[in-house]
Amino acid sequence: MTADVPNGKDLRKKVARSAQSAFTSDGRDPVGIIREQNSTRIQELVPVRIARMLHSPFSFYRGGAALMAHDLAGEADTGVTVMSCGDAHISNFGLFASPERRQLFDVNDFDEAGNAPWEWDVKRLAASVMIAARENGYSEDQARSAVVGAAGTYRTVLARLVEQGAVDRYYLSVDVDQLTAQAAADQPLKELIEQTAKKARKRTSARMVEKITAADADGEPHIVADPPTLVPAPPKLVEGFEGLYERYLDSIRADAAALLGQFRVLDWALRVVGVGSVGTRCFIVLLGRDVPGGTTETLFLQVKEATQSVLQTYGRRGPSAMPPRAPSSGAQAWRVVAGQQILQAQSDSFLGYTPTVQGRDFYWRQFRDMKGSVAPELLTHDQFERYGQACAGVLARAHSQSPGAAVAAAYMGKSTEFDEAIGGFAAAYADQNEKDYAAVQAAVKAGVLPCAEVGV
Repeated sequence: MTADVPNGKDLRKKVARSAQSAFTSDGRDPVGIIREQNSTRIQELVPVRIARMLHSPFSFYRGGAALMAHDLAGEADTGVTVMSCGDAHISNFGLFASPERRQLFDVNDFDEAGNAPWEWDVKRLAASVMIAARENGYSEDQARSAVVGAAGTYRTVLARLVEQGAVDRYYLSVDVDQLTAQAAADQPLKELIEQTAKKARKRTSARMVEKITAADADGEPHIVADPPTLVPAPPKLVEGFEGLYERYLDSIRADAAALLGQFRVLDWALRVVGVGSVGTRCFIVLLGRDVPGGTTETLFLQVKEATQSVLQTYGRRGPSAMPPRAPSSGAQAWRVVAGQQILQAQSDSFLGYTPTVQGRDFYWRQFRDMKGSVAPELLTHDQFERYGQACAGVLARAHSQSPGAAVAAAYMGKSTEFDEAIGGFAAAYADQNEKDYAAVQAAVKAGVLPCAEVGV
């Protein structure tokens, strides 16, 4: 750490901490960027994507990672890079099951992961806190307080972590028991976390089998369609997928491969997920294993398309450089898997990828493995502020796995100057998000962008 401190402090001459508040739009066209992204997606689902983005300014922000990557590329940064989540908004943190079946709280999705300046994730989180706070009806002072508190937590937690050994921080994790303990003084918040965790424990593959499958004439389970969000996989989309499951097994740990090698593919379905991912090729795969007595043990996996990260396409960052072991085929899916394994405290044992097929990369993971998240709109201001800080602390742990973390910590230092600057940035970016939201609304009204009915 000692050798890194002068380097971090020296960076303040390059980019003053107060300068982190700056945001100036270059006049980019938000509608044009969204249309460009839509061009590579399943066209029938593009109206669903737009509808979900236009649910609210915060939903729009969730789906607008490309816009922000473009914007951040034009802002000054320290030049210190980390393995970045690429989409660290407040709703991309939540609960999931570890391999030991503990419920952990961590970053959830890594479709945009890659190498980027450490500030980018911090600013993505901070702006999301501001936008969600405004949407919740908090005053501007309350919203700014939540952002500054989150930035301060990131700064202090990262400083504490880089003082520890790299091996020690590698093993750190936050579970639901720690979250409830931290909320002990706020009984309503404690109960909300406990209710969220209880609900998440019911979100399992077994529950999904009960909910969306039925037996065919031979008694074998298959997926029951629920258009437009769950439909049979169109043959043209799964052409060439023969043998893909076996190739996926080659990418995962030996113990997981030994387990899943006992299963066979029973059915595929195309499923609409999230906000930003709508229109990409995302499947759920029903697996089955014959057991004595003529019954079938079943399991769901999710197979999700991995496209180039917005950090690369719009943020103008180079291909992910850490770790430098990208395969010759399936590199984008490998990037997502590697990013998740680096940034999460513990990752899904079934997380893997397959070589490129039909010119597209896919990564695989468990589906509905006790996942859950706190709904920001249900929180009081004080609770919301603490939740933002919890997300920021987890982000600091994720960034602490990168060698540049110590330099970033030294740059931020012990004062609140950086925290206040991030508060200013978040307010300015929330204003920009509202303008972009209005521009896309106008594009829909003018017939430039297609939009499905609300509620899909």
